[in-house]
Amino acid sequence: MPEAYIVEAVRTPVGRKKGSLAGVHPADLGAHALKALVERSGIDPDTVDDVMMGCVDAIGPQAGNVARTAWLAAGYSEAVPGVTIDRQCGSSQQAIHFAAQAVMSGTNDVVIAGGLQNMNQIPISAAMTSAAQFGFTDPFSGSKGWVDRYGNEPVDQFYGAELIAKRWGITRREMEEFALASHDRAIAAIDNGHFAKEIAPIEVGGTLVDTDEPPRRGTTLEKMAELKVLMEDGSMTAAVASQISDGAAALLIVSERALEQYGLTPRARIHHISVRGASPIEMLSAPIPATEYAFAKTGLTIDDIDAVEINEAFAPVVLSWMKDIKADHAKVNPNGGAIALGHPLGATGARLMTTLLHQLERTGGRYGLQTMCEGGGLANVTIIERLG
Repeated sequence: MPEAYIVEAVRTPVGRKKGSLAGVHPADLGAHALKALVERSGIDPDTVDDVMMGCVDAIGPQAGNVARTAWLAAGYSEAVPGVTIDRQCGSSQQAIHFAAQAVMSGTNDVVIAGGLQNMNQIPISAAMTSAAQFGFTDPFSGSKGWVDRYGNEPVDQFYGAELIAKRWGITRREMEEFALASHDRAIAAIDNGHFAKEIAPIEVGGTLVDTDEPPRRGTTLEKMAELKVLMEDGSMTAAVASQISDGAAALLIVSERALEQYGLTPRARIHHISVRGASPIEMLSAPIPATEYAFAKTGLTIDDIDAVEINEAFAPVVLSWMKDIKADHAKVNPNGGAIALGHPLGATGARLMTTLLHQLERTGGRYGLQTMCEGGGLANVTIIERLG
């Protein structure tokens, strides 16, 4: 089967809630990542076959196929198409999968995959809540078939996180210790310049933004312990959840023919792509069976994986995954995760892959695994092999 290769991967810094990127149009965020990708790779933008970008809550400035808008906002050819993908939090990881599939099938040779999100402008679940003003029901309780199957249990990420914490016996203290480690790792990565190569600084209002804003310096377990729980009788607090944020990321994925034709150097080979599902009520536990499925398909084990990026939507998502997969925390989110670095929904999958690639290159690792929980009880898994 033909191979798919990653030639370049770049991202914007992640902006925090009410931070530097809050006023930037989502299409301009995406355009910034796209321009940086084209410039760094040296690819002729006219040779791109398709632009696939993830975005959740595609309303307002994120509506109207924002992948296409971002490409045009970057100033590139009108002949190059674009498509916006919504697989909830895994949207841009799915964009990577679709790009790889297009290349591996021989349909395309040069594809850009990425994602963008401005959560300050379009809050999480805005597409669902905005529909209510037009008299539409939510996508779950309004379905007879859904209610017949799942009853009226809440379809809610916080509820799902609480269910996971209880099922796996994860305490609030364990979650807070994990969250603190995420901040500590992210701050250390920033201070040691680990993100410098993967970030394309962006100028906003005359100020150059070149550093991720969400990590909290000086946070402590004592401060976390003071926070109120998010749900009655629960153990989850804001301290152990991902942060509202803004950002974009993009990767160049090409065929072997494109490597030769355009003189490109591959940095990684996409070794495996898959997506699996689990309970939509528990919602966030699917990374576990999805990872087990990926290992069964490839013959790899967690011992073969040198670095893992699993999205820290909530601390129990990663803690339960590490328990069942028996993963060493030392190689899981080694530069921190979304609890510290933020989770710009549609962009996170591409951001994680960008960070994973750079981590493998920095440490000399061979295999990297990425997975993340997604609305509807889904999880993508991507395994890449560093080249060179």
